[in-house]
Order: sequence, then structure tokens, then C-alpha cells
Amino acid sequence: MLRFWIPAGVLGVWATLAVIGPWLPIDPYRIDLPAVLAQPGVGHWLGNDDLGRPVLDRLVAGARVSFVVALGVVAVSAVVGSLLGGAAAYTGGWADRLLMRLVDVFLAFPGILLAIALAGVMGPGVDNLIFALSAVGWVGYARLVRAQVLSLRERDHVTAAVALGVGRLRVLVRHLLPLALAPLMVEATFGIAGAVVAEAGLSFLGLGVQPPDASWGSMIRDGSRYLLVAPHLVMAPGMAILLVVLAVNLLGDRLRDRLDVRLDHSKQ
Repeated sequence: MLRFWIPAGVLGVWATLAVIGPWLPIDPYRIDLPAVLAQPGVGHWLGNDDLGRPVLDRLVAGARVSFVVALGVVAVSAVVGSLLGGAAAYTGGWADRLLMRLVDVFLAFPGILLAIALAGVMGPGVDNLIFALSAVGWVGYARLVRAQVLSLRERDHVTAAVALGVGRLRVLVRHLLPLALAPLMVEATFGIAGAVVAEAGLSFLGLGVQPPDASWGSMIRDGSRYLLVAPHLVMAPGMAILLVVLAVNLLGDRLRDRLDVRLDHSKQ
């Protein structure tokens, strides 16, 4: 049970801070020059950064950015990839071959480099960040759903729906995609972890949210200049990323085990 409740608690704290963060009594933009690079202590639990801003407050603000980007990227990528992969597999022929060649092109190019290029062209910002990461994130969902639909499209209930004159789109949405939800949910959990890391990486490079807005990646970038004298500036957002990504991966593993019909769940 600890394998579930501990990571679930971490993700619950992350989601709660992201949702209620704007209403908490915090001020991530408050500059306090006498407290520049202050070490963690009473009154400033995680210390202050190079402008005297409280690291804890900025950590909470950064949680909202990573949460919005992660959910946005996973939602867009899953919807687009599922529809494209499912439609191509169910239609077959040239549509399926075209999608597979397109997927091969995306897989031949490092996804993070393509995301960096798109973010650089479109400019910084949360919306552009979500679009850039979704433009490379749909490929995995498309391949997964395509494989599922190829194995399901000859099922009896699908054949019966076609014989009754049900349209292709309705067959795909009502009879095929729901059966692929289990592997999609597992893929989505790992997609959240990847999106959190990618958002932090792009923000670290200056392609994510811009100052004075807070992001865990930009906090690490700004704090790396003072690593020897104020390591807490890097350790706080670094530990936040570590805990969130580890919790998501653990829950993903747990979910995969629960949804795998080949396992004996009574022994878990």
C-alpha cells in the first residue's frame, strides 16, 4: 500500500499547491534586499534567492506552471495522437502508411531538440511551451493506439456495429478507443513525468516562462550561479522535480501492474 499512498500523497500536494497557489498568502515577487541569498531558517523556510525573494513562495508558484504544462501537454498529445493513430489503423491503406512514415520522421529526430526549435521560433510562454511539447509528444500515443486498434478492429462487436451501418468515426470513438483507455492511462502517467522534466529543461534554457514568473527550471538556472554559496537555490527546485517525477513514475508502474490482466493481483 505504501507504494501507492506515498507517491499519491506527493502528487496530491503538488496538485493542491498548483490549484490553490494563487489564493495562498504568498508573494513570490517580493524583493527583500537585506535577505539576499539568506540561508533557510525561521521566517524563510527555504531561504531567499539573489533578489531576496522567498524560495518557498517561488517554489509554490513554479508548481502551478509545471502542473498546467504537464496536464496541457498530456491532454493535447493524448487526444491528437489517439485520434490520428486510431483513424489510421481503422482506415488502413494509404492513411496508415502515411501516418507511419510521419511517425518515423518524428522518431528519427530527437524530440527535445524539435521542442527547443519550436519554442525558439514561437517565443517563450506557457501556451507556446505546451504547443511545442505536444507537437512531439503525440507520436507515442499514436503508435500505442494504432497497435491497439489493429488488434481490436476485427472483434465481433465492431463487426456487428459496421453491419448495422454505424459510421467509421462513431465506431472508432464508441467501440475502439474506449478499449484502449487502459494502456493510454499508463502512457499518460509517464507522459506527465516527461512533460515536467521537459518544461524545466526549456525554462532552464530561457524558452519557458519568463521573469519575474517562477518556474522550477528557471529557479535552477538562476541559482546555479550561486551554487557554492547558496546551494539551497538549486536543491529546493531540484528536489521538487525529483519528487514529482519519481511519484508519477511509481504510480505509473503501479497502475500498469493493476491493469495487466496477466498478473495475479491477489499476490500484490
